[in-house]
Amino acid sequence: MIVNFSIQNFRSIKEKILLSFEATKSDDLESYYINEIQGKKKFRLLKLGLIYGANASGKTTILEALDFLRDMVLEPFEKKTKTFDFKPFLFDENTPNENTIFNIEFIQNKIKYLYEVEFNEKSICKEKLNYFNPNKANIFERETDTEKQLTKIKFGSKISISQKYKTALEANTLWNNTVLSGYLKTNFESFELQEVINWFSEKLNPIINPDSSLFPFISENIENKKIDKKNIINLLKKADFNISDISIDKKEEKIDTEFFNLISKALNFTNEKINKIKKTGTFESREITFHHSFGNETQYPLNYEDESAGTQRYYQIAGLLDLMIRNESIFSIDEIESSLHPDLIKHFLLSFLVNAKNSQLIATTHHRELLMEKDIIRNDAIWFTEKKDNGSTDLFSLADFNSSVIRNTSSVYNAYKIGKLGANPNLKDYFIDLENEK
Repeated sequence: MIVNFSIQNFRSIKEKILLSFEATKSDDLESYYINEIQGKKKFRLLKLGLIYGANASGKTTILEALDFLRDMVLEPFEKKTKTFDFKPFLFDENTPNENTIFNIEFIQNKIKYLYEVEFNEKSICKEKLNYFNPNKANIFERETDTEKQLTKIKFGSKISISQKYKTALEANTLWNNTVLSGYLKTNFESFELQEVINWFSEKLNPIINPDSSLFPFISENIENKKIDKKNIINLLKKADFNISDISIDKKEEKIDTEFFNLISKALNFTNEKINKIKKTGTFESREITFHHSFGNETQYPLNYEDESAGTQRYYQIAGLLDLMIRNESIFSIDEIESSLHPDLIKHFLLSFLVNAKNSQLIATTHHRELLMEKDIIRNDAIWFTEKKDNGSTDLFSLADFNSSVIRNTSSVYNAYKIGKLGANPNLKDYFIDLENEK
């Protein structure tokens, strides 16, 4: 699980901001929101983080930064001439020439790790990995000679690694690779490095955008039993979709490899699957049929493509919900309300909070009405992004406000709606002067 994640000088984010999942001392909804991890040290971590804010205030940028970090670890460049596809904060004289910095603390198998990486468009400049078992100890530190484009790695005193493997790892860690991604290309074993790689690859999932199609991912995982089809049907029934069964038929089709290369980045496929498609020139498609029942045993089939956008969307996020309930998973969803009725969003979040034990969900939303639900919302799980006067993103929690702004009896919804909490668009009057436009 994520303890906290900080970002500095990345797209709309200039000064360092911190998204934290460490719970406050409040015992509100404790059994639903808090995962208490008993390791060498006890951690009380929130399962949910909801981010509100105006358009272009930086909500999505936070999720994109986490996704960017995941790719830096798991998708290393093969050539040192490749550059990172991002921009630092541009509305400033200095920041375009300064480095970007990410810090993330997370728990893997009851041990806390702290990973820090400093980089620019061309290279990884500095990198550090510590762990707490129970006391803080360094796993490695890395610095890059940017003139020679060479990496130097120093391992901590508690980490045993031969000079042979250290040399091999340095050789495989190009100046635009993280040490972790260099490890992926090096044939030796390190318990600590492998634990961190496992967390990034098995626990932290790619960002889900409003236009992301999870259809292939969910359907394939139903087939390989990683997602329980019965649970999906049950979730769809409880959401009032009258779906009593789902059938999946597979078929192989030929695909133009050049076209596939253009669209592959937009698909939620593993590298293994992408490489298989490129090699064979065939694409394995699935046709899904939903069977609807209305008060009797008769089932009426309807193809997935003919279902409403809301039904399709809920089928997809129901699959995510099953994964989060049955495994330790972290998902980030941009605009969680996309294509869904407000009651369905509430139902989905409640289903997650009640049933998922070791997973986390990070979501951006404009759905203010959730803030009315004081019986299901904790203050430390609500975050706001706001555009500062210099155009950069500020991030703060509802728990940061004292009782002079928000009391226990206050309506968070009303306070946010009237601008008392900030994070709203600064709109001007409605008048359009057509006369002066001539």
